[in-house]
Amino acid sequence: MLGRTIFIDPGRCIGCQACVSACRECDSHRGKSMIHLDYPDEGHTVASLPTVCMHCEDPVAPCAEVCPAEAILITADGVVQEADPTRCIGCANCVNACPFGVPKIDLEAKLQMKCNLCYDRTSYGLAPMCATVCPTGALFYGTVEELQAERPGVDVSTLFAFGDTVVSTGVAMVVPGERQTPVPGGTLNLIEVNGRPAPGNDGRPAPGNDGRPAPGNGARA
Repeated sequence: MLGRTIFIDPGRCIGCQACVSACRECDSHRGKSMIHLDYPDEGHTVASLPTVCMHCEDPVAPCAEVCPAEAILITADGVVQEADPTRCIGCANCVNACPFGVPKIDLEAKLQMKCNLCYDRTSYGLAPMCATVCPTGALFYGTVEELQAERPGVDVSTLFAFGDTVVSTGVAMVVPGERQTPVPGGTLNLIEVNGRPAPGNDGRPAPGNDGRPAPGNGARA
């Protein structure tokens, strides 16, 4: 059962980048934003989509599973932390393993960085910086009951299909009430990680998808 978490509502995003600016103010990575704001059809539409860490939980987040230094810790409430700088070796295994393309590598510092759900705030009951400033509610922080009370008729999904691989997440995507889960996430063309294909890297499209990676998917340098 979902507790208080981020709900991403793509239809409400206007690409204003308020979330990107607010994320730079987070004390754990001040000056650097951990949000990816994608424009999937730039030049033809104004469509935009924010991507934050989805805090995968199935049963272990892929980034944490492949970390050879055990630098990525998961809290008791399911938040996947960014890499511990005293342990991270900058190998980028986590970058290649993440089906959503979330982790970033600071090449100079040889350190992985990513969204950690503003844990310095959410662990005390405060909303993440991104959700606090979003003017349209494309990033909503709360419970699913609070979301549905504010937006009748919507449903949420925490299941995303990458080829034959289904990933369960702690952050949810807002979907129409009649939408069937899992949400098709596209296919990934990632390298093998520790001798195993990355999630969804089987060359087959997810159900109902044309085979192209969905916005925000795949490793980003």
